[in-house]
Amino acid sequence: MVESTSPTSGLSYALPAHSSDADAIQKFVERNNSNPVVAVQGLGFVGAVMSLVVANAPEVRYAVIGLDLATPSSYWKIAGINGGDFPVVSSDPKIQEFYKTTIQNQNLFATHDPAAYSYADTIIVDMNLDVKKHHGDNAELEGFDVDLTNFTKGIQAIADQCKEDALILVESTVPPGTCAKLILPILQETFERRGLSPNFKLGHSYERVTPGPNYIDSVRSFFRVYSGIDDRSADAVETFLRTVIRTDEYPLTRLESTTATEMAKVLENSYRAMNIAFVQEWTEFAESSEVNLFEVIDAIRMRPTHANLMKPGLGVGGYCLTKDPLLASWAAKNYFGHSGLIQSEKAVFINDKMPLHTYERCRLHIGDFEHKKVLLLGVSYLNDVADTRSAPTELLYDKIMSDGAIVTLHDPYVPLWEERKIEVETDLNSLLNSEFDMVVLCTAHSQYNGNQDLNDFLLSNPNMIIVDTLGFFGSPLVSQLKANKNLVVIGRGDLK
Repeated sequence: MVESTSPTSGLSYALPAHSSDADAIQKFVERNNSNPVVAVQGLGFVGAVMSLVVANAPEVRYAVIGLDLATPSSYWKIAGINGGDFPVVSSDPKIQEFYKTTIQNQNLFATHDPAAYSYADTIIVDMNLDVKKHHGDNAELEGFDVDLTNFTKGIQAIADQCKEDALILVESTVPPGTCAKLILPILQETFERRGLSPNFKLGHSYERVTPGPNYIDSVRSFFRVYSGIDDRSADAVETFLRTVIRTDEYPLTRLESTTATEMAKVLENSYRAMNIAFVQEWTEFAESSEVNLFEVIDAIRMRPTHANLMKPGLGVGGYCLTKDPLLASWAAKNYFGHSGLIQSEKAVFINDKMPLHTYERCRLHIGDFEHKKVLLLGVSYLNDVADTRSAPTELLYDKIMSDGAIVTLHDPYVPLWEERKIEVETDLNSLLNSEFDMVVLCTAHSQYNGNQDLNDFLLSNPNMIIVDTLGFFGSPLVSQLKANKNLVVIGRGDLK
């Protein structure tokens, strides 16, 4: 499934245009009788799909209200959910199946009105938390700041409106210590100002969402770690998660504090980021020593303790690995007076620059990019999703464009590259009769795997330089391509 489709022209319970959101929310809750209400704050790649999973909980019929900011960039998400067109593009067919079920059950509604929190028994926090990176020349990362402004405003909006006994469950990846040192004081101070008893429950259970063909199951059918600010909160989190997650097959893990679960998420991703950064220097070593690093890594992976050793690639993208190690280091310095996590920071610095290595290899083969026609296959940072956040293609694109190349972009999932405001070709066949000086595979979309038309195109011009940044092309194609001496595979020094 390449693009999300509208299963209906409009929801049967859509309200007239003149109705206020407050009226719409009240009517939605009334229509759902006495079903427990869950509000999901944030309708991005995590929150939107979490809303579907909760609305399709197997044992409890929840009335789910998704909330996003009242900005032009978010209105389309709200309109899409309420109008029959779910805003997440994915190759997972369960996205549309679950969405159609919510339409039939009339138990999913989207709004920007924080008044929705006043109806919610449970509030799930899935807000973005940004890290501002300061890059110098040649993409050097010279420093960073964690911006908690919007996150704090979002928490304040919950505190201003939520029920006295609401469960606030934070799924967002945050600096360790945030629930205890930021969120809890806001809730306590606001409840005192509102004249309410502090009967709320506050917990943390980080998401491990993996966009792609198993999008839904990465939420519903995967291991969860959770905690609360006290035993009462932790018990409430456990009770709720058991209604949503398939805990019979994927048991929950309870930690003793919210700081511990917050640390677990950023440590988990910092480990992966450092693994990638570690392999990058071995990629360059293998290329200079004329070794195929892929076969070396495959041999090492036979040892079970080393099965997760990473492989060469274009770079690191997405919302997690590009910032989570920095969140951890920021928390160490700002919450706990620690000196910081130097190795974790260094991993991000290395990974941010990874696309420059591919750029240099490309330039070595093509010479001067000026007026050369280059096709980049893949804009999304991950295969079979439409997520372009911090995609490594971006730095490669910028460098090639600055050298005067004529660049064509293709991605089956991304008609518009939001960060660059550039239209992207989604029809691969429309490009296979064109002439290019270089083709660079940037994302391992399944559409490129074993595609005979694409293979024929790559083999059609012996003078066209083909760059595989992922070791994605299969052995038969590589054997045919390397005969023309214009094949580059990142991490394969044996192809020189």
